[in-house]
Amino acid sequence: MTRTIVESKTKTAVIGFDEPFCVIGERINPTGRKKLAAELEAGDFSTVEADAIAQAAAGATVLDINAGVVYNSNPNPNETEPPLMTKIIELVQGLVDLPLCIDSSVPAALEAGLKACEGRPLLNSVTGEEDRLEYVLPLVKKYNVPVVAISNDDTGISEDPDVRFEVAKKIVQRAADFGIPAHDIVVDPLVMPVGAMGTAGLQVFTLVRRLRDELGVNTTCGASNISFGLPNRHGINNAFLPMAMAAGMTSAIMNPIALPVKQAEIEAKKAEVAASGLVLPADMDDETFCQLFGLGSTKPRAGKEMEAIMAANFLTNNDPHGGNWIRFNKAPPKPGEVARTGGRAGSRSRSRRA
Repeated sequence: MTRTIVESKTKTAVIGFDEPFCVIGERINPTGRKKLAAELEAGDFSTVEADAIAQAAAGATVLDINAGVVYNSNPNPNETEPPLMTKIIELVQGLVDLPLCIDSSVPAALEAGLKACEGRPLLNSVTGEEDRLEYVLPLVKKYNVPVVAISNDDTGISEDPDVRFEVAKKIVQRAADFGIPAHDIVVDPLVMPVGAMGTAGLQVFTLVRRLRDELGVNTTCGASNISFGLPNRHGINNAFLPMAMAAGMTSAIMNPIALPVKQAEIEAKKAEVAASGLVLPADMDDETFCQLFGLGSTKPRAGKEMEAIMAANFLTNNDPHGGNWIRFNKAPPKPGEVARTGGRAGSRSRSRRA
């Protein structure tokens, strides 16, 4: 069976067809997050720290690190992104022991991340574009790391799944020319939004099976792309992930966290309750209120997508005896107790590696 090994200094994550699904936490990424981008330009890493810890606690197997901030003071990412990537990686490695995924479109930032990483990170990414192949594949060989291969090339992203398969095949073949084995290629077949293309889900499932059966490679995707622009995106994602797993997908770049309920939502619900004439205990805290009225939680916690993945792992016997499922469903720690963040499905200490 194909096994892709990703390591931190102390932990090993195995991506494979007979392994628990690998969750690559996507939160440390300023794309579309103006507040985080502004913090990073100002040298404030508090959100990065919180996201690293929360994703580890929620069950992420690997953490994606993206430092793609366009500084107002210097819009040249070739100058600003490499040192920022180094800083974030060093910071995250000091907080959690998960393997990392170095995510950048800036070649110098990829190499800066490789130099800063302890262990064996996943490199994200290479495409079928010639200049990208010629720069990234030598890095993959030089540092002996696995790489995400995205199924687009100089012609762009094709809506034809057969074309996307051929791009993936080309990357695998070119990697072999550099002495990079297929088990170190994790293909992203590119998930289209099902709201824009009704066959998007079927395309992915078919592509993943072909990539597994014909190329023998592991696969990943940006999981939330499938539900882009639709209502109740979690509902779509929760169905998509187990179906993709059943087709042979072995990892996904996704948000493992259910974000805390906003204070404005809590206050609006309290006003609604008060208007109905219901009197609540004066000492009821916001967390109890949220639980009582089904709002969620005031704290970050594992999201519904993680619940779907854990259940699918159990049903496919990638969670023998359901130990991880049982631990996942235990009550959260009481105030004053510390949640353990070291035990995650799909990760194990390097000392246990065969």
